[in-house]
Amino acid sequence: MLIASLALFAACSSKDGDSANENTDSTDVAEVSMEQLWSTDTTLQTPESVLVDAPNNLLYVSLIDGQGGEKDGKGGIAKVGTDGKIMNATWITGLSAPKGMGISNGKLYVTDLTELVIVDVASGKIDQKITVDGAAGLNDVTVAADGVIYFSDKNTGKIHTYKDGQVATYHEGIDNPNGVLAVSDGLLYTESGKLMKIDTQKNVTKLAEGMHNSTDGIAEVSPGEYIVSCWAGEVYHVKPDGTTTKLLDTKDAKSNTADIGYDADKKIVYVPTFFKNSVVAYQVK
Repeated sequence: MLIASLALFAACSSKDGDSANENTDSTDVAEVSMEQLWSTDTTLQTPESVLVDAPNNLLYVSLIDGQGGEKDGKGGIAKVGTDGKIMNATWITGLSAPKGMGISNGKLYVTDLTELVIVDVASGKIDQKITVDGAAGLNDVTVAADGVIYFSDKNTGKIHTYKDGQVATYHEGIDNPNGVLAVSDGLLYTESGKLMKIDTQKNVTKLAEGMHNSTDGIAEVSPGEYIVSCWAGEVYHVKPDGTTTKLLDTKDAKSNTADIGYDADKKIVYVPTFFKNSVVAYQVK
């Protein structure tokens, strides 16, 4: 088994309006590790994102199966068991470059370049494809507690919402936004090596920085504590004080770590490896 284990160090003082800190020696030390549990076979074609459906022991995996920015109709969504067995590699087909996903009220929301796609989970059929005006590279999706769907556009620097059948721009002017995660007191997003937060009053705060500039998915371990993946092949732990520690580095193996899924109860991270055509599960310890 692969074990990646690093010490986490508390950080020094932060700047005004900025809670991100540099790693530094401290007596406040916690130990975190990620231990590989399993890997799927390599038949998942360019997996970009994993969404965990814990009650059903199921993972939804978005498959680009082609070029990440082309409308080629090759992409889709696979179903994978939480034991790593591929249940249905072609559950949803006919998409182009699907990326982030979120579930709400029996519907799966998927970004696909310039469209927000709504899938009926029970039937496995596409209900609707919503074209987002001006969209160029829709990416991650998250569902807030109130049912609002948030999704990012990496190419236009915007975060949009979908509510009551309407798309609206929530925030813009972001440098390369990728992952998004709704939390109890706001919205998190990754931005070129940084983890950012928009509170309910739309005030923006930098929570952490210094990660690889390909920051991608976000998982909440506990309030204020996160795991962040970077597409290039790195995974970080972020502490409430903004300290970041690299937990996994697979760049030498040319294995990407794209938009992760996370089972908070079992403390398992599911990593889509993109060009390696697999999903790898890691136990967080």
